[in-house]
Amino acid sequence: MSFPEYNHDKSRELFNRAKKVIPSGVYGHLGPAEGLFIPVEKWPLFSERAEGTYFWDVDGNKYIDYMCAYGPNVLGYNDPDVDAAAMAQLKLGNCTSSPGKIMVECAEMLVDTVASADWCYFAKNGNDTTQMAIMTARAYTHRKKIIFFKGYYHGVSPWQAKIDYAGVLPEEVQNNIVIPWDDIPALQKAVAENKGEIAAIIAQPYDHGNFHDNVVMTKMFWEKVRKICDEEGIQLIIDDVRAGFRLDIAGSDHFFGFKADLICFCKALANGYNMSALMGREHLKNTISGMNITGSYWLSSVPFAACIATVKKMKELQIPQMFDMLGSKLINGLKMAGKEHGFDLVTSGMPALFYLRIANDDSLYLHQEWIAECVSRGVFFASHHNHFINAALTEEDINRTIEIAEDAFKAVKKNHPEMN
Repeated sequence: MSFPEYNHDKSRELFNRAKKVIPSGVYGHLGPAEGLFIPVEKWPLFSERAEGTYFWDVDGNKYIDYMCAYGPNVLGYNDPDVDAAAMAQLKLGNCTSSPGKIMVECAEMLVDTVASADWCYFAKNGNDTTQMAIMTARAYTHRKKIIFFKGYYHGVSPWQAKIDYAGVLPEEVQNNIVIPWDDIPALQKAVAENKGEIAAIIAQPYDHGNFHDNVVMTKMFWEKVRKICDEEGIQLIIDDVRAGFRLDIAGSDHFFGFKADLICFCKALANGYNMSALMGREHLKNTISGMNITGSYWLSSVPFAACIATVKKMKELQIPQMFDMLGSKLINGLKMAGKEHGFDLVTSGMPALFYLRIANDDSLYLHQEWIAECVSRGVFFASHHNHFINAALTEEDINRTIEIAEDAFKAVKKNHPEMN
C-alpha cells in the first residue's frame, strides 16, 4: 500500500508569523531545531485539534501520535471522563485564595497509590519536582554533592545543566558527579571519594535517554544502589516524570523492587492538565515543610480533579499491562517490516516507552530519514526520543502504523540504491 505525503504550507506560514513574535518561532523540545525535524519540510509545526490517539495539524493532516504530547497523553486526548471531572471542578472553582478541598483528596489518593509515598507536594512541571527533590535532599543531609548517571536529563535548572550551556555558571554545577549507568564499582568509588558529602543520587528508573539504545536496569542493580544509599545516608531520588505509572501504577521504583526516598511525577498524572507532584517518605516530611517553595498556580483545583479521574481510570484499565501488550505488538511489527526491506530496526527500552534506531547507518541520518517519511505519511514519531503508548491506541491503529512504516522503508530504500 502506498500513502501520499502530506503538505505543510499552513504550518510554514504560521511558523513565519511566529518567528516575529516568539523566540525561535517554536522553542524548546517542540521546536524544529530541538526536535531534530530533518528535513523540516516533512514535519508539521502547529496542530489544530486532537482526539484520542490522534492529532490534526493546521493543514488538516491526521497523525497517529506516538509522542503523546511528549508523555502527558496517557489515556487519549480529550478523554471524556477526565474532561468531565475537570469541568465539574471548574464550575466550583480553580485558582482560589484558599486551596480547594480537592487538593487533600488528590494527595490522599496518590499517597495510597504510590508505594513509596508518605506525603505529596504539588507543582506544575517535572522540573519543579526535581528541583524540590534536590533542595529537600540537601536541606535534610546538610550536604552539597549530587550523583547523576551518564546521559541524564532531569529538567532545565542550572544545577542539572552542563558547564558549557549558555547562562550556566561553573559554581552551579561544581557539586555534580556523573558516573556510568549499571556500574556499581564506579558508584562505590564516587561515594568513597566523597564520603559524607553526597546529598543524593538522582536517576530515572532506567536509562531512557536520547541518541542511544535504552537500557532497562535489573532489580539487582537497584537493590545495590539502595543499599549504598542506606549505608551512607544518601537520599535516593527517582525521576519518574517520563515513565511514571506506565510501568507500574505504584511507581517505577515499585516495579524494580525498591523504595525511593523521593519520587517525581508529572506527565501521566492528569492526562494533559498541568500539574506535577513530588512524593516522599516520612523522614523528609518535616524538612520540606520548612522550605519556601511554591508557585502562583501550584494549588489550582481543576488539575487535581483531572488527576483523580486519570489515576482511577488507569487502575481500571490496568494501564501497565495494556501498554506492554500494545507496545510489544507495535515494535514487533515495525521490526518485521524493516527486516523485509533490508533495515535493521533496533527497538529498546520498555514497550510502553519504546525507543527506535535503524542500525544500518552509524551516522543516524538513515534513521532520521525514515522517521521523517513516517511523519509525512501520518505516523508521528520522533527522531531521537523514546515514544509513548496511550490507552486510546487500537490494534487497527497499530496495523496502519506498520503499513505506513513499511511504505516509509520503501521510500528510503528507493532514495538509497546502494542498499540494494
